Amino acid sequence: MSVAKKEYKRITVKTLVDMKANGEKISMLTAYDYTMAKIVDGAGIDVILVGDSASNVMAGHETTLPITLDQMIYHASSVIRAIDRCLVVVDLPFGSYQSDPKEALRSAIRIMKESGAHSVKMEGGREIKESIKRILNAGIPVMGHLGLTPQSIYKFGTYTVRAKEEKEAADLIEDAKMLERIGCFGIVLEKIPAKLAKQVAESVSIPIIGIGAGPDVDGQVLVLHDMLGMTHEFNPRFLRRYMNLYEEMTTAISQYVEDVKSVDFPNESEKY
Repeated sequence: MSVAKKEYKRITVKTLVDMKANGEKISMLTAYDYTMAKIVDGAGIDVILVGDSASNVMAGHETTLPITLDQMIYHASSVIRAIDRCLVVVDLPFGSYQSDPKEALRSAIRIMKESGAHSVKMEGGREIKESIKRILNAGIPVMGHLGLTPQSIYKFGTYTVRAKEEKEAADLIEDAKMLERIGCFGIVLEKIPAKLAKQVAESVSIPIIGIGAGPDVDGQVLVLHDMLGMTHEFNPRFLRRYMNLYEEMTTAISQYVEDVKSVDFPNESEKY
């Protein structure tokens, strides 16, 4: 059943909790630069994730691991300058929080102070509990991330669906409850069975945002370049492409090349 969309002048972490309580789904997309963030925010998105997926789609790396804290701050700063309404969540990159709660806090403070972001996101559960608590105690909002955690790809060895086995599913539910208990304002669930995602969403009062986690969660997130069809090699089951910009952009650029070489561009009306 759809719920009427309420108009919000500005989305905050409290807004998201209220949206879950009111049964309103939360929309979330990635963005990494000013121009795209301006468009996404203007289109009415609730949350922009400045994801470490920038490592893949912006820099061409195979995994999210190589992106640095300085690079995440650069991308987040660009996004923040573009937005008027949505909440901006920034991924803490691999290596900036896992080993030392003090280092985790320093990393989160740098993101908040140097980019102006609204919150950070961290991958993992009980193994990073102390790092999360240290950041929360400093007054920085934290979004969790469970299920498939791309920063741990070499541990898992594959991007396959997580928590299909009973033990891993039970651990995931406990981690979600723990993240809520210590103060996280929301959790991303990536690539887990839809039935389990529904169970998690019903067991906590904070918003659960799914990517490959079925429809029975509190919102959805996709990578912007994937849903716009700018990428074309990546085709997971959960991805819906709303455009095919890869083909459209290729056609436009090819036409530009042809027009330049034939001296059709610029024409009489396009010169001074």
